Amino acid sequence: MLIDFNNLNTNNLSFNTEFEKKVGFFLEEWFFNANTVKVQTSGSTGTPKIFEIEKSKMINSAVMTCNFLGLQQGDKALLCLPVEYISGKMMVVRALERKLKLMVTEPSLNPVENLEEEIDFCAMTPLQVENSLDRLHLIKNLIIGGAAVSESLKNKILKMNLSVSNRIFETYGMSETLSHIALRQLMPDPEEYFTAFENVNISLDERTCLKIFAPAVNDEVLITNDLVEIKAGKQFRFLGRIDNVINSGGAKIFPETLEALVKKAIPNEVVFLGIKDESLGQKLILVIEGNKSEDLFVKISEIPFDKNFHKPKEIIFIDEIPRTPNGKINRIELYKKISTEA
Repeated sequence: MLIDFNNLNTNNLSFNTEFEKKVGFFLEEWFFNANTVKVQTSGSTGTPKIFEIEKSKMINSAVMTCNFLGLQQGDKALLCLPVEYISGKMMVVRALERKLKLMVTEPSLNPVENLEEEIDFCAMTPLQVENSLDRLHLIKNLIIGGAAVSESLKNKILKMNLSVSNRIFETYGMSETLSHIALRQLMPDPEEYFTAFENVNISLDERTCLKIFAPAVNDEVLITNDLVEIKAGKQFRFLGRIDNVINSGGAKIFPETLEALVKKAIPNEVVFLGIKDESLGQKLILVIEGNKSEDLFVKISEIPFDKNFHKPKEIIFIDEIPRTPNGKINRIELYKKISTEA
């Protein structure tokens, strides 16, 4: 299905599939005489919530992204994210604001498998990108969000020898920032730090967690649980979530940092967890998605961990790591599963 927002006539649109009907419902909600729309959070760090967002703030967010990427009226974009969440809704709003031609495709692991023409813009989750590598050359501007981009996926992207005109970015944001407020380029020139958009101010709180003031999209100063390192006032490097920090024998461990290190050595999805332990308080374990193999044990033993206590006390293999509906790792469910089976 193609929606041309440059010549939009909703009366002539035919929404056939369940996903297309959801897009149609959102358009109805958008054009309804109200200043807000409802958005659902993913629930990756707690119970999913529904809250209302001002349409004007969503437009401001769309303008920031479209301007940064240089999108023009009539450019073609692809929607392949659920419209229940802010990520999918914002793709529609960007198309509305910039008068793009929006291709509507059912969210799936490989949403571009039938894509045969070049498009100017698309947003995907890391899992979708992982399954769409053979079509990335058809996307001029790709943003990846919803979860951190693994080291193994970064390496796969770098090895593809894409054209310099193919730009790929990792996003930083949350529902409260109306999708993202910062981007980090992965291709063609990989960057270590995220760069905040213009008029977005970042700082640290007393926990060294990121504070965000982006008045164009949210009137409040947002206090995150993300531990970061700030550089030059506008750039930051993500270290991990404070609620995921593992305290093992008095040592604080950032699981996301260790996961990034392990993913440089093995292709599997991995998660570090702290399981209750009488002597250590929390015992550091490594959960690996996939079949147990001696080769994986050898590769992990060769990883140059900075500290001895960064080495997992136990390695557990699991068929499938639980994920939220939009593809994020569900650490809460994984912890419950591992604790129950332990």
